[in-house]
Amino acid sequence: MKRAITLKSPKIISSKRIDPDNPLWSEEMLGPPVLKRGRGPQKAPTKVLTAIRLDSDVIAFFRAHGPGYQTRINEVLRKSVSKELATGSRRKRVKRAA
Repeated sequence: MKRAITLKSPKIISSKRIDPDNPLWSEEMLGPPVLKRGRGPQKAPTKVLTAIRLDSDVIAFFRAHGPGYQTRINEVLRKSVSKELATGSRRKRVKRAA
């Protein structure tokens, strides 16, 4: 009967061996840690986050012109406000019957 020959275990290669083509990273090479998540706060907060309900056809009109529809809606509202301030007219609030 023949004896089973076992394979030799592979040589353990030390991970501490220095490779001249691939040097270890130092703290100076890495620099300070940078953590970035999202856009971050506005440098000069000029806008207010709000929720507004608009008619679906109005939204469809602005969205049909491509990306940036919220900016275009803001521009139209800004023009309306500046026009009303320039003319000095103020609309009276009408109370709706419940």
